[in-house]
Amino acid sequence: MSGRQLYFKCECLQKGGAFKFRGACNAVFSLNDEDASKGVVTHSSGNHAAALALAAKLRGIPSYIVIPKNAPTCKIENVKRYGGQIVWSEASVQSREEVANKVWQETGAIFIHPYNDGRILSGQGTISLEILEQVPHIDTLVVPISGGGLISGIALAAKSINPAIRIFAAEPKGANDAALSKAAGRIIRLPETDTIADGLRAFLGDFTWPVVRDLVEDIITVEDSEIIKATKLCFEILKVVVEPSGAIGLAAVLSDTFQKNPSWKECNHIGIVISGGNVDLAVLWDSLKKGK
Repeated sequence: MSGRQLYFKCECLQKGGAFKFRGACNAVFSLNDEDASKGVVTHSSGNHAAALALAAKLRGIPSYIVIPKNAPTCKIENVKRYGGQIVWSEASVQSREEVANKVWQETGAIFIHPYNDGRILSGQGTISLEILEQVPHIDTLVVPISGGGLISGIALAAKSINPAIRIFAAEPKGANDAALSKAAGRIIRLPETDTIADGLRAFLGDFTWPVVRDLVEDIITVEDSEIIKATKLCFEILKVVVEPSGAIGLAAVLSDTFQKNPSWKECNHIGIVISGGNVDLAVLWDSLKKGK
């Protein structure tokens, strides 16, 4: 279908159901005992929340997870399952940050940012180490982008192993702040986002932006309809449970933007990161029915 050889890195099979467990573990297990005893706090709409709760549970320390009220039910249930103490916020990033700051002041817990943190980037970068060890001849990596923690870690690690490897980001058109930022040469934030890919609604941070600016070749934006189609293909052909945010890399590779760009025709061995599988099935079914 793609006219290329595709290799899928299935982080949907990771503990916690997403790549976020890598960075969360690196952050939690790198804390000294005194800091760790205070617990950890974060704000997240889903996969980082569950990952941090699970990493904290494994270390035997408390976790305080600030979750917006519009977060997917399946991701909230994951946090509860892993023993995270949920604190609710409004949907805006400002509200999440304010509530997390309040929890930090009350508990003294160590704040672990979902993506704008070197320990998180390093953890996510282990994806590159694994995929390039398994398939050394990959010449291109396509990675979902939101806050930039995943793609920054992957790009830094992959480029250190193979400086010639090409890194592309995949982003929903309804949350295309990274594409706008890349075009403008500075961080752009949107007043609101609108996409089924609930894991890709964050904005780039000052820690991740320079990596995206300098090491990511381009950002391919796709419609929600393309994301839904790619999600369906993952279920039907790969036989893996994928959330829309995780299927966006496949959507990007199948898109006209990628397929018809002559400068990318040499991208023949492509690694696609399926970032997670924590899907709210009811929402996905509704989208499939509507043919959105």
